[in-house]
Amino acid sequence: MRFRYDEQIESQPDAVLSVLRRPVPRLDPSRPLLFSGQGSSFHAARVAAAWAGFPAQAVEAHDLALRATIPEGAQVVAISHSGAGFTAAVLRKARAAGARTFAVCGEGARVDADVVVPTCPPERAQTHSVSYVTALAALGRMLGLDLDEAPRLLREAVDAPAPDNEARELADRQPLFVAGFGLDAIAAMEAALKLKEATFKWAEGLPVEQVLHGPLAALDESMGAVLIQPGQDDGGRSALLRSLCRSLRVELVELPVPPCSDSLRPLVSIVPAQRLAAELALLTGGDPDDSRNVAYPPV
Repeated sequence: MRFRYDEQIESQPDAVLSVLRRPVPRLDPSRPLLFSGQGSSFHAARVAAAWAGFPAQAVEAHDLALRATIPEGAQVVAISHSGAGFTAAVLRKARAAGARTFAVCGEGARVDADVVVPTCPPERAQTHSVSYVTALAALGRMLGLDLDEAPRLLREAVDAPAPDNEARELADRQPLFVAGFGLDAIAAMEAALKLKEATFKWAEGLPVEQVLHGPLAALDESMGAVLIQPGQDDGGRSALLRSLCRSLRVELVELPVPPCSDSLRPLVSIVPAQRLAAELALLTGGDPDDSRNVAYPPV
């Protein structure tokens, strides 16, 4: 059985190439910069803020629309696949504050911003994949990053053997946690969201160091863990987590990521996790095409 979700994952190399070939506006590093989004789009906002560096911020769209302050003269980048959720409210508030507004959205989304940067056609599966990665590609271009190698690396990740053995090891484990170091900590949170949406299992994404401080007290042998293999020295903390999971009989699987720069890593490291969610859904009766997400229309 194949899901529409699988086809969306496989479309990512070509979709990112299309984004990289389009002209995009450059953000001004001398002006305050706020990125916002919900769900996967907020994870993309966090990556963009990390790429941009201090004082850029990522603020969840609900919070930015209803509570947080927008400085006059700021640049506000609203990220949303559909333009739904709190996107319109963020853009209205930003314009009222005298900010320059940007919307990084799926093709056809109806948004009112000074600049609209399209990403990809509407997703055909409720568990989003290609919209997240193309949003990252657009944001990276807006920040002036070199992402030319992204389509090739994505193709390698998509063409790699499916993580079916890893899925079998986790099929009877509940709940799950996903851990990563550096920018992979954001990928871990996105991966946990994909696992919840696709498999209907509870999953939580955490930085490796956060797992080692407190959550260890709640781990037991009924649980499963996913570790995104670090791309650089993390002070031995991932190795310690492996050891502790073995001692607690927590089933841990590892997702390798091809060597690449920090600019490219967020686009690439999520793909093995997306594919793990699809394989696990086959074994557990999940359905990434119909994720049972009823809180809001897709964002």
